[in-house]
Amino acid sequence: MLTEKDLKQLAAKGITAEKLEQQLNEFKTGFPFLKLEGPAAIGKGILAPTTEEVKKYVQIWNDYKAEGRKIVKFVPASGAASRMFKDMFAFVDADYDVPTTDFEKKYFDNIEKFAFYDSLDALLRQKMGKGVKELIADGDYKAVAKGMLDADGLNYGQLPKGMLLFHKYVDGSRTPMEEHLVEGAMYAASAGKANVHFTVSHEHMGYFKQKVAEKAEGYEKKFGVKFDISFSEQKPSTDTVAANPDNTPFRNSDGSLLFRPGGHGALIENLNEISADIIFVKNIDNVVPDRLKSETVEWKQVIAGVLISLQKKVFEYLELLDSGKYTHEQLVDIARFVKRELCCVKSDLKDLEDAELVIYLKKKLNRPMRVAGVVKNVGEPGGGPFLAYNQDGTYSLQILESSQIDKNNETYMKYFTEGTHFNPVDLVCAVKDYKGNAFNLPDYVDRTTGFISSKSKNGKELKALELPGLWNGAMSDWNTVFVEVPLGTFNPVKTVNDLLREQHQ
Repeated sequence: MLTEKDLKQLAAKGITAEKLEQQLNEFKTGFPFLKLEGPAAIGKGILAPTTEEVKKYVQIWNDYKAEGRKIVKFVPASGAASRMFKDMFAFVDADYDVPTTDFEKKYFDNIEKFAFYDSLDALLRQKMGKGVKELIADGDYKAVAKGMLDADGLNYGQLPKGMLLFHKYVDGSRTPMEEHLVEGAMYAASAGKANVHFTVSHEHMGYFKQKVAEKAEGYEKKFGVKFDISFSEQKPSTDTVAANPDNTPFRNSDGSLLFRPGGHGALIENLNEISADIIFVKNIDNVVPDRLKSETVEWKQVIAGVLISLQKKVFEYLELLDSGKYTHEQLVDIARFVKRELCCVKSDLKDLEDAELVIYLKKKLNRPMRVAGVVKNVGEPGGGPFLAYNQDGTYSLQILESSQIDKNNETYMKYFTEGTHFNPVDLVCAVKDYKGNAFNLPDYVDRTTGFISSKSKNGKELKALELPGLWNGAMSDWNTVFVEVPLGTFNPVKTVNDLLREQHQ
């Protein structure tokens, strides 16, 4: 039973009692595993453009940009970078004082190579009267680690990834936030304007805005563009209730309901509020220094060119269907496009009368579209491109995570382990219909693709509910096309030592 206090708490978050009930019910029923047709591969849902095609798609994109369209670069940048420093927090708490694990040794042996070294050195001199090298010579390694992590140091243990110094340049070091501004200027600017949108957690919003205000003008001058930089927060209404192991609501010590952020799938609401023709989506930590950016820029233009060329065909077909002046042969041609180009397959298509076929084709064509860059699988953890069955019995291209796959199904696990490609979160999205109206993106979420994980709070076990992921179930009912992009376009930073990789130096 919900108390008066519970109802007030729900109202403050913008969550209805019905929605709460639905979430608690999902803990009881769980989520169904997906039914798979197989992994996507080259020639089976993944395009591998030739050198000539690369040039063609880049040209298509640049022609489109020249039309003065509104293009936005959307960067999920929420959350603290604490996971990046898990090993260094462990070192600070360890019962030994000198680097012992391989990770710790690598960090301290290469400390001067980090872009934040000069800031850390200056801070420690000011605070302790000694720089990094002197403290290390004294054997005070923990003072150096704390200087990086603690609130009275660089505070890297709590800052968001977007605010950490990643790359060194002659004129100073850059954060990922700055690298995304530079990328935006290089491939997403139209009519001299680059629109960049960051989703930021509430506690970091002020700091993010301040940093952007300090840095944007310099990059505007350098790249000859004007930036329009906007921000949003994950909405409280997308939080999900936590449950006890018996599926009753988990309560805090004061009796209030415990809510947790619903995962990156909540950002479909933020994406939905962006007014744009085309939106690029890329994770905050997947950036490289300028010397390596040309490959990233070229392939961003390629996937955008693929999107524009497909969208053009889709719009032409929808206008033809709307006119009512089509032949049976034209319907067959459109059906072939849906199957071959958009990889959306319906097994009993031949049984449909023309009138039924038109309804089916309109439904499949008139929806948001995304082209996703995928890289060859090199054993990184995470999702990949698959052909999966939809609620209506068709199957189409999807990005799946391991949690969506039945571990007891040997065939499906074989698909997953033998998948040739990996999802680096490299998307370009078309979010308007053929009449220029924005799609309402939450309408295209597959609500049955959330998942439940085990967590704890204050030593008590709890169940957490994750919404369908932003590029997984939240975009399930979109038209999806995969393009193989070079591995050089994928350089995530999951631990602080990843910044020592050649691509980040």
